[in-house]
Amino acid sequence: MILTVTMNPSIDMAYTLDTLAIDTVNRTADVRKTAGGKGLNVSRVLHLMKHDLTATGVLGGYFGQYIEAQLDRDGIGHSFTHIDQESRNSIAILHDGGDQTEILEAGPTLSEADADAFMAHFDDLLDQTTLVTISGSLPGGLASDFYAKMVAHAKAKHVDVLLDSSGASLKAGLDAPDKPLLIKPNEDELGALLNTTVDKHDLTALRQHLSDAVFDGVAWIVVSLGAAGAFVKHLDRFYQVTIPKINVVNPVGSGDSTLAGLALALDNHASDDVVMKTAMTTGMLNTMEAETGFVNPALFDTYFNQVTVKEV
Repeated sequence: MILTVTMNPSIDMAYTLDTLAIDTVNRTADVRKTAGGKGLNVSRVLHLMKHDLTATGVLGGYFGQYIEAQLDRDGIGHSFTHIDQESRNSIAILHDGGDQTEILEAGPTLSEADADAFMAHFDDLLDQTTLVTISGSLPGGLASDFYAKMVAHAKAKHVDVLLDSSGASLKAGLDAPDKPLLIKPNEDELGALLNTTVDKHDLTALRQHLSDAVFDGVAWIVVSLGAAGAFVKHLDRFYQVTIPKINVVNPVGSGDSTLAGLALALDNHASDDVVMKTAMTTGMLNTMEAETGFVNPALFDTYFNQVTVKEV
């Protein structure tokens, strides 16, 4: 079973407008509400791909109840800890022929007792877990090394972790003695880690970047390159992964869907080629749908066979 972790879930609300007018009233009938947060997008894709999972994290209040009800409706297994505060909303306004304006609430601030309760629950869930994914931002009140501590707890039970984070929490995960199995930075996040500018078209430079000592001990580094595919390091091997041209409907959540593909294939002990092709395929399928964190499994084989992997 894969355990997906979302420490700061949200109700994702998407409003579509022809034009966004400032300092006045905007009305729309095109409204979508989903159980959101990066880890819940991962969960939804794994569920659609018929892989066993449990979603965990921290929820609170009416919004937390709504998120659990949505997961129940979709048949996604979950086991959250609960707090006295309200979970957050995230608002995306799609407007003016493709622009997107977002309003993201910070979410609750967790107490030390909240953090301890979650970690104890996480430890219990690890006993039934074969792989963990950790996605997204940390809520207020948690130190930047909280994900690193989770990795250490998982490794103590011989469970690997895929860490999809950024900033201080990713840096703390890389600095800790117990490393995640996989990280998935995009080119901007990679540049921030190395304090440099990353050119996604320069494969020689990408090899050098991923060979930096900061990544020592991390088996898989998957650098998302958008429409250009991905550049991947697994142990001492480097791969260029190329994807076909597709009709992009909604790119939001494609990174989470890619992580779901990585988790699915790694949990199935797939070969390097299959791991990368699965990840790129689930990422592509998400961009072809209006709903975030959604894929059509009936199209999987068609696009899987169009992904190419070349060792470089």
